[in-house]
Amino acid sequence: MKPNSSSSVRVLGTLSLTSALALAGVLALPASAAAQAGASDAVASVRGLPDFTDLVDLVGPSVVNIRTLERVSSTGGGANGMDEQMREFFRRFGIPVPPGFTPNNPRQERGMPDEAQPRGVGSGFILSADGLIMTNAHVVEGADELIVTLSDKREFKAKVVGTDKRTDVAVVKIEAAGLNAVKIGDVKRLRVGEWVMAIGSPFGLDNTVTAGIVSAKKRDTGDFLPFIQTDVAINPGNSGGPLINMRGEVVGINSQIYSRSGGFQGISFAIPIDEAVRVSDQLRATGRVTRGRIGVQIDQVSKEVAESIGLGKPRGALVRGVEDGSPAAKAGVEPGDIILKFDGKDVDSSVDLPRLVGNTQPGNKSRMTVFRRGAQRDLGITVGELEPDVVAQKSQQPDAPKPKVSSGLQRLGLVLSELTDVQRKEFNMPKGGVRVEQVEGAAARAGLREGDVIVAINNDETGSLAEVESALAKLDASRTVNVLFRRGDWSQYTLIRPTR
Repeated sequence: MKPNSSSSVRVLGTLSLTSALALAGVLALPASAAAQAGASDAVASVRGLPDFTDLVDLVGPSVVNIRTLERVSSTGGGANGMDEQMREFFRRFGIPVPPGFTPNNPRQERGMPDEAQPRGVGSGFILSADGLIMTNAHVVEGADELIVTLSDKREFKAKVVGTDKRTDVAVVKIEAAGLNAVKIGDVKRLRVGEWVMAIGSPFGLDNTVTAGIVSAKKRDTGDFLPFIQTDVAINPGNSGGPLINMRGEVVGINSQIYSRSGGFQGISFAIPIDEAVRVSDQLRATGRVTRGRIGVQIDQVSKEVAESIGLGKPRGALVRGVEDGSPAAKAGVEPGDIILKFDGKDVDSSVDLPRLVGNTQPGNKSRMTVFRRGAQRDLGITVGELEPDVVAQKSQQPDAPKPKVSSGLQRLGLVLSELTDVQRKEFNMPKGGVRVEQVEGAAARAGLREGDVIVAINNDETGSLAEVESALAKLDASRTVNVLFRRGDWSQYTLIRPTR
């Protein structure tokens, strides 16, 4: 679009004689001088952008490519007569292998053992000059052989020192010396908006450098890791490679991406290096990672719950269930408690507690601060060792009484029956309780199920239907009802909001 000529004249008319002469001088510059002036302006405009070249020179020699191999049994006499060269053709050019294609295997026909076949590619970085390398657990999982390639193209067979699936951290070892180890950074100093760089082997293209910024910290995508979120381009093969700050320090391990297509879409996650180093220290010492546990089911504290109980702002971890015989049960933790501190450290949200407890050595005697019925109290607890969760399933006894319907329970959507003596013994509930026979409406929305045993309503014990009705009679029919119930070996806590 052409500029308005009258406007142009008015603007030029405001120029002083000196300005006009200066402008004429610029216009009269030789073409080469004008080009140099433009280049200088361009350099000035990008002077504030980061230059990663020195970082690549510094950290690049510490980044490795990891190839995994597996021994695959194959049968000879492929139906279409194609051999391994044809399979390699498909693999190189990304062409799907035809359905039913089984290549001829001349090694098997000669009675020779199968060769190790390529399985996957990942990245890693050197932790120590004597050959310790850190990567992701999913990079080395299931591999029969590991081949580590250094930046100078030397190759080594590696052995796995240890892996930890919960944090996706692995340590492997190669027999080498004088290697370039990375410098470990301080994650606490990392700031959102800070420039970071990644080096790895996306799609097998080793020594690939990508960069971006830190998008968020402490992103909750798992029980034990507060991930670093970035917009650094991370693709398959980058896994296990380092995330590097502008000081050339490793601050994370590139581990996951958020993607609907399988490729990078602007969101990637890195394991904080302080968490990874803590795990690697245990893997190097014992080959495994031990974590603490206390035996509670937890949830976020909502604004509604915080205000209703006088806590103020939402904080802490709401205890929804306590495992029988667990460290928490022995310490006196109750469903409905809100854990505010563990070992002197604040629990700002529920995701903090598993990390604080998990990082505690089993057998350690710790202190907890809980909020219960409007007041704080301190509890002593001996931390146990994390094991796979086991929830016992209780079967209904054939002599269970016929369900009785109480008019006081219809608004909650419950049909209940009293426990028999046999059931009380089986459930280890000498004070009794009432079993949920049918559930719908408000109770179903609150998460109750058939077979659950209600033991308290609004902190009043309910060992019989009469006690349930007595507890409900004290309540406003329109108010939310606090229910403590047992499911298997777990006690849980929920809120029923009656239908109005």
